[in-house]
Parts: sequence; C-alpha cells; structure tokens
Amino acid sequence: MSRRKDGGGGGGGGLLVAGTTSDAGKSVVTAGICRWLVRRGVKVAPFKGQNMSLNSFVTREGAEIGRAQAMQAQAARVEPSALMNPVLLKPGSDRSSQVVLMGRPVGEMSARGYHGGRQEALLSTVVDCLEELRGTYDAVICEGAGSPAEINLRRTDIVNMGVARAAQLPVLVVGDIDRGGVFASFFGTTALLSPEDQALIAGYLINKFRGDVSLLQPGIDMLEGLTGRRTYGVLPFAHGLGIDEEDGLRVSLRGSVRESALAPPVGEDVLRIAVCALPLMSNFTDVDALAAEPGVVVRFVDRAEELVDADLVVVPGTRGTVKALEWLRERGLADAIARRAAEGRPVLGICGGFQILGEHIEDDVESRSGRVPGLGLLPVRVRFAREKTLARPVGEALGEPVEGYEIHHGVADVRGGVPFLDGCRVGEVWGTHWHGSLESDGFRRAFLREVASAAGRRFVPAPDTSFNSLREEQLDRLGDLIEEHADTDALLRLIESGAPSGLPFIAPGAPA
Repeated sequence: MSRRKDGGGGGGGGLLVAGTTSDAGKSVVTAGICRWLVRRGVKVAPFKGQNMSLNSFVTREGAEIGRAQAMQAQAARVEPSALMNPVLLKPGSDRSSQVVLMGRPVGEMSARGYHGGRQEALLSTVVDCLEELRGTYDAVICEGAGSPAEINLRRTDIVNMGVARAAQLPVLVVGDIDRGGVFASFFGTTALLSPEDQALIAGYLINKFRGDVSLLQPGIDMLEGLTGRRTYGVLPFAHGLGIDEEDGLRVSLRGSVRESALAPPVGEDVLRIAVCALPLMSNFTDVDALAAEPGVVVRFVDRAEELVDADLVVVPGTRGTVKALEWLRERGLADAIARRAAEGRPVLGICGGFQILGEHIEDDVESRSGRVPGLGLLPVRVRFAREKTLARPVGEALGEPVEGYEIHHGVADVRGGVPFLDGCRVGEVWGTHWHGSLESDGFRRAFLREVASAAGRRFVPAPDTSFNSLREEQLDRLGDLIEEHADTDALLRLIESGAPSGLPFIAPGAPA
C-alpha cells in the first residue's frame, strides 16, 4: 500500500467506519478490516477518537483506553496505546461521566458541560493522535460512535464527521440489516448530513444478513441510484462472533461465551457460575475466560434465588461501588452472598466487587458517601483515592503465573486472610483488584479446580483451553468475513486514495 499523496490528512491511508446506529457492527467491522489488512502485510492500527464505555483496558505504558480498541489492536497485531483512543468517557450516572484524556482521568463532567464546549476543544488532540498514527502506519482504520447523523451533536463532534472532515477520511457506513430498515437508514443518514460531510460518505456495508444475497441486489442497485454511492459488501450473520463489548450498561455475553455453554464437560459435572449484574457494571469481560471453558455455564443474575444453584458467585467490577452495594442489599443478594460464605460456598469479588466484600468503604471521591459498611466477608478496608490506580501487574497464585490489569480509585488495606494476588482469601471467599487474571490459562484451571472441590462437583477443566487462541480464532473469523464478503480491492482503493470525487448531494442535507 502506497502513501497518500492527496491533500489533507497524514502520511498513511485511512478509513472511518461509521454506523447507522449504535451496535450496527462498527467495532466488529473495524477489527475485521484490521485483521484482513495485516494478513496482507499492511502495517495497520485502529483508532477511535472518543469512546463511551465502562469496559476499559490498561496499556503497557499505564494508559486507560476502551477495551474494544485493545481488541482491535490485537486484530492488527500491534501493541495498544493511548493514541488509539485519546478520549474515553466512563459513565457514572445517566447524566455524568468521568473524562479520561490520553489514558488519564481529568475529572467528572455532565453531558451538558461536555457537549457545551469541552468536547469541541478536544478535537485538536484527537486529530493530532490520528495524524501521529498515520505517520507511523500504512493505514489507520477509525471507528465512529453512534450515528454520524446525530445532528444535535454535530457542532461538537470529534468521533464521526468531525474527525473525518478534519483528517479528510473517507467514510464507510455500516448498517445492521437484522434490525430492518437498512436501506432507509443508509439514505436517511446520508441525507441528514451537510454537503461537506456528504462528500466524504463513500458508500455502505450491510451487516448481519441472513438469506439469499441475490434477493437483496435490487435494493442495493436502487440505493446506488438514489445516492450515487456503492455498497462495498454484504456480511452474513455469523453466530458466535465474540469481541470485547464496549457498553458495560448492557448485559451481553458474546462469541465463545455463548458457545462454551454448549460444549460438553471433560468431567462428569458442569460448573454453574452466577455473575451479579451490578449497576454501572464494568469490565464484565473478566468472566469471558471462565465461560470459554467446556462445561462452564455463565449467566448474569439480579435476583437472590438465582444464586441458589450456583457453584460460584462473581461480584464484578463497577463504576459505582457504593451504589452497587446498596443495590445488592435492596435485592436480597447481599444476604444471599453472606449465607454462601458462611456455608463455605465459593464467592469471587473482582475490583469493585472485591471492595464490596470488605469491612467498610470510605468514599469521598466516587459517591461522596463517606464511610459505608461492606459485606464484611473479607478483612479489607477500602479508602477511595482521587488518583486512579492504572497498572499491569504480574504475579503468581495457586502455583501458576498470572497477569492482569488494574483500574480503580479504591485503595485496599488488607488486614488478614491468605494472600491472593493483591487481595486475599478467607475460606471460599476470594477478592482481588486484578482484572483479566482469569485469562491466564494455568491459573484459571487451578482456580476452577478449587471451586469444583468446594462445590462438590466432579468438574474437570479442559487441559488444553487457550483463551488467547480462542480470541485469535474469533479475530481471524472477522478477517475472513471481510475477505470473503466485501469488495476488498475497492476497499483498498478507498483506504489509500480517499472518497471518490464528485459524489452527489442528497437533499435536504443539514446546515454546514
């Protein structure tokens, strides 16, 4: 792939993958294009100017970015960095979010305050990061957010047409045909943009199609006649495609997580794992590695009776620890977890969940509730610090090497128990701040053996499950979808040369 020589933008080629809606498949398509390109020998990187997600990741340099961008970096076979996601918003309520800039938190802000001026001021930072990547890589595949036709937010946009205009990126609009109305969505998205924005909308990509593609062709032809823009491919609906979810406000298990529930156990029994679906749940992908094991069934729960038959209860991370603790008490889940602990039945707390299992929490930062009693199941006292801990720890537990990552304001004072990673264990109650530890295959198997023994289950972990290999298989499947069902020659031209000239304007458009 040669470098771009036209005006605007940096050295390397680029593409913005936008969507007609949230969850149209932008993350999947971006990852698939990255994997397809790197298999062709193209040096490629992912990018998302602004991400709203409770599912985040820590890079090796200690920067917090959206986990979807970390997954896309793996698809591109490059190390993730803060350049790939310069602005991350972590919701703390329906109206406010923590703003993470270049991997570091810079404060809480209301939606009105952010869109009222701060967001627009960040455009130069976003564009600078993109241009630095384009100066290093042959191609940068950018992911948009929501829809580019959110005309109420266009003036302050830094992730869709705002960044496309600033960097002169061609835009590929993805539509989820499984929801219906995909042709109207493509046309309406284009027609609601200003002439200057429309000039960068190069064409469309249909996602999640079921059936005979030939029956779709008349609609594709009519859409091109109406808009002057081609459709670059029709991706079929693919069962079990798993990537790291962006939105921690939605409960969803994907890919190998769903499929693994159907895999037969190696031993005589299955293991049933219940994950408490906490408010503002974060990094719920921690349980993906558990669900990747044959014979392990993972489900999210919000009622006390759903814990009765669980062999392990997981209290996951959350952006609102005190709020989650109140929620557990209101629903009777706190009492159910305490009864389990008294009966010697396994409970695992991760990050915010670990803090909840402790004696008390002193929070003058997140909820500003002061001292709040925890569940008292672990000899741990937590104090929230204004500075966030961001780290990539390495250690050993249960005789196995473990890697993880930490994202938390809570500082744990561990006053007893058996050491467990950075936390502790008392009986069958375990707690740690480490996210991602269960992706370490040997440790995960050892932990599941402990759980099975305590639960009285004749469960045996599979000896050869490699979580990283499963993730690589998923990324290869995404690359295959692009290679087999998109016009890859046309995509390469688009990435290298930009949007075609002379694309027609579709009325009514929006004010410039």
